[in-house]
Amino acid sequence: MNLSFIWHMHQPDYRDEFGVMQMPWVFLHAIKDYYDMPWMLTRYSGLKATFNITPPLIRQLELYYENPQNNDKFLNLWLRDISSLNRTEYRWMIKICKSTPYETMVSKIAYYDELYKKESYTNQEFFDLEILFLLSWCGVYLRANNTVVKEMLQRKNGFVYEDKLSLLRELTNFVKGIFDYYAELKNNGVISISTTPLNHPILPLLLDMNSAKIANKSTNIPKYHLSLKDDALLQITRAKELFMNTFGFLPDGFWPAEGAVDANSVALLSECGVKWIATDEEILFRSINLRDRAALYAPYEYHDMCIAFRDHHLSDLIGFTYKFWEPQRAVKDFMSYLSSINDQNEDATVFIILDGENAWEFYDNNAFDFFDELYKTLSAASWLKTLHMQDVYGLPRKKLSKLSAGSWIHGEFNTWVGHKEKSRGWELIFITKRDYEHHKDSLDDDTKAKITEHFLASECSDWFWWYGDDHFTEFGLEFDALFRAHLISIYNLMKIAPPLDLFEPIIQNRSSVNFLLKPQSYISPQINGKHGSFFEWIGSGVVHENRTSSTMDMPKSPVEKIFYGQDDENIYFAFDADLEMIKNCNMLRLIIDPIGFNEEINIGDKKHYFGSSANIVYEVAYEDWIEIRIDKSFIKEQKLDFRFELSSGDAVIQTLPGFGVLEIDMDSDFSDRWFI
Repeated sequence: MNLSFIWHMHQPDYRDEFGVMQMPWVFLHAIKDYYDMPWMLTRYSGLKATFNITPPLIRQLELYYENPQNNDKFLNLWLRDISSLNRTEYRWMIKICKSTPYETMVSKIAYYDELYKKESYTNQEFFDLEILFLLSWCGVYLRANNTVVKEMLQRKNGFVYEDKLSLLRELTNFVKGIFDYYAELKNNGVISISTTPLNHPILPLLLDMNSAKIANKSTNIPKYHLSLKDDALLQITRAKELFMNTFGFLPDGFWPAEGAVDANSVALLSECGVKWIATDEEILFRSINLRDRAALYAPYEYHDMCIAFRDHHLSDLIGFTYKFWEPQRAVKDFMSYLSSINDQNEDATVFIILDGENAWEFYDNNAFDFFDELYKTLSAASWLKTLHMQDVYGLPRKKLSKLSAGSWIHGEFNTWVGHKEKSRGWELIFITKRDYEHHKDSLDDDTKAKITEHFLASECSDWFWWYGDDHFTEFGLEFDALFRAHLISIYNLMKIAPPLDLFEPIIQNRSSVNFLLKPQSYISPQINGKHGSFFEWIGSGVVHENRTSSTMDMPKSPVEKIFYGQDDENIYFAFDADLEMIKNCNMLRLIIDPIGFNEEINIGDKKHYFGSSANIVYEVAYEDWIEIRIDKSFIKEQKLDFRFELSSGDAVIQTLPGFGVLEIDMDSDFSDRWFI
């Protein structure tokens, strides 16, 4: 069988109207992921993969080649003396330095862990925090091969200004060589490289907003929408030009942003010389009107366009599930799926397509241990070979007579239009576009070119990702401001006063409370599995699982909310779930650390279950929802971390909570959280 990985390397456009990066994630992922991902592949000979490099990533990474402190707000403040920072700048720097995932990155550096937990700092502590933050983002390659990074990690604290200069010089030189490394691997046949339309737009929505209703009839779209076909064409042609200037050859394939496709967008890509694209399995199943997994494992052809459809489940296992597993267990599980596909399908070609950067900070050791085990196992499997997409293009293809409109998220476009915040973003683009059409004849060519750049940037899918209530980030207001700044700049270039609406944030009153509410008081619910006992859970903590996903979208899962709390004797959990989906689950795994408790509970046979293991006594009931009680009598630790896995057969359907672990303090008396 054939296995084809496509790693999508993308970051939103963080530049303000002056071209200065307002957030540092491009640089951080550059020192952690963009080199490490192909490097890990090359450690085992014979393996191949495709890397999709987006234009916003190319443009922004180039800003770090020379004088990065002039192009990045964070690095500029990072190099300044603490005494020169005003209160807003100081607090923003602390917010950034505490944005690193705690369990997998902060806690691995002892002094960073200590500083992370502090509320106030001496000047030296603040200085050390800044440096340790950047060191925590250095990937495995840098930690193993760069003498400056290794020495500073060993020294641990007491850094001086020369250390900052030395570290930034090393990291800048490292970043400069990333794209050259990709080009070298491409020339050696190890990888193929593809790209995405210029500013990562949802092409079908630019061409016709009605495509959202075709994909999902209930989607609300802006009433007075426009076709932005001219912009859609520019998004493709300029992406090709930028790619050519960067790598020295034209791309033969595109990953349409968010896997968003329809017949019109594919026709436009084909007209522009694109030979292959990739998208999600849901598009295939809707196109053939049949949920046949056997049909998935082959490349397809639609109007001369080669299309790869990704295996959603296998891709999500890597993106979301295996971060909680030991590498050997995860790889064994992954290979068992591939072996089963190989046994049941002759000449199968499986496509694994996912984000190539954002998942790894939630793995231990930046996922190196997982990938090392995976690639070692794949290279030793005689019944399997890996192909990149240039290889796949030469394989026989199945014919596809129809292509449904949709994206990699549920086969629709609701992540980018439908919610009132998302629609408001589109309305502001359309209003600005209409005003521009009325005034463009009076503008010179240079001004029109600058305006076009701002329009193309405003059409990026990432702005709409953060609008609405389906994804959360602590930096939502910053994204909102960057989006509106592009439209404000268009009016300024036209020398027209921008509408006041553009100065009003689209995101309103957003915070982490939207997805996580900590317990307010003791609770003592009866464990009977009946949802009618809601009032017994008043004062409990609540995790909104459908709001915890961030840079990557979680697959639709059974449990939508977790309720949790305790009294003097017990700890309690309840899972509010989609009943139809949860009926397919037959096993619940309960994991409690640091005591190492790991127990499987069969929820398929019994509706009420008492059990005990390793001095832990528990009770589980399931009827309208799942309720769990854990006896505290034999628990000596003050703080425990809880995780759960819901399974159907051998497949893990959902890992809870989605953001990692749920910490509960056994001694909390909630005196700081009284409420009425």
